[in-house]
Amino acid sequence: MTAPARHTDTVHAQFDPQAKAYLTSAVHASGPDLIHAAERVLGAIPKEKGVVLDLGCGAGHLSYALAPHVARVVAADPSREMLETVRLTAGERGLPIETVQAAAGELPFDAGTFCVVASRYSAHHWGNIARGLGDMRRVVKPGGYLLMIDVVGDEDDLVDTHLQAMELLRDKSHVRNLKASQWRQAIARAGFDLLEERRWPLPLDFDTWVTRMRTPPERVAAIRTLMNDAPAEVREALAVTDDGSFTLQTGVFWARAA
Repeated sequence: MTAPARHTDTVHAQFDPQAKAYLTSAVHASGPDLIHAAERVLGAIPKEKGVVLDLGCGAGHLSYALAPHVARVVAADPSREMLETVRLTAGERGLPIETVQAAAGELPFDAGTFCVVASRYSAHHWGNIARGLGDMRRVVKPGGYLLMIDVVGDEDDLVDTHLQAMELLRDKSHVRNLKASQWRQAIARAGFDLLEERRWPLPLDFDTWVTRMRTPPERVAAIRTLMNDAPAEVREALAVTDDGSFTLQTGVFWARAA
């Protein structure tokens, strides 16, 4: 029997081959959260002095949104392929972005390095969010800012259980979409004061959603069964359509180091 893979290995296996797909993914490449993030950073720090960490940068969309408004962005990710995609794209666009291979909770930076520490659509893969946020608190300057963007879980446990099951069936590197209430607690415990919380609907086309993650057919079938058998409350909360498409919520949390 083959030994089970470690979680970090599973994350690499899921995302290393998908760097170019994530670069062109409409879900990741656009959205009101990116516009809002750029506005918050632009209004918080002087452009000529701003140094931002984009942790779990993936294909770099948050880095591309913030880079025009700061002196430098450091894009960090465990995936070499994702970082190479960011490096090439930043060069093509003339953006001040450098890449560093690093994972949440294991940041190779001195304390107080960054004006803003940020992450988008990455934290639900972290094995220990408290550790990741704590390390982000360590490397941000006194009075610096935290920007977290991620799909949020549902406050209703019935809906949330179905959502987490769907996510794990689709992507075996998934850990958990925190509820908004859990994000507030985690941010406070890490030593940040929450300044603003926003949320936007995130419509997802079912076929695109599973294809992007190369979900095996048997898992796709399991997700469809789970959706079809879900109680009315779940289908209503997730706005499930006849073809299996549905809508999640993107949460944006803007905080300052206490």
